[in-house]
Amino acid sequence: MKSFEALFSELKDKAVRKDPRSGTVRQLEEGIHAIGKKVIEEACEVWMAAEHEGRDRTAEEVSQLLYHIQVMMIACDLDLEDVYRHL
Repeated sequence: MKSFEALFSELKDKAVRKDPRSGTVRQLEEGIHAIGKKVIEEACEVWMAAEHEGRDRTAEEVSQLLYHIQVMMIACDLDLEDVYRHL
């Protein structure tokens, strides 16, 4: 099981290494617009799961949304501390 912080560290490492097999690297190369579309898509899936699919499916969708949010953070050169300051 990963924490939010551990996932962010892993994704940043993939971004730095520019692993061509990495989906994260491909998303970063597609840019903020494409990442934003994924964030919106995943947010909708969280909502639908919460409304109709139960707790476990909602948790799965939230995890996917958090992943795409972190990819967006990396694309925008944000660190966890940048976001934590606003919590």
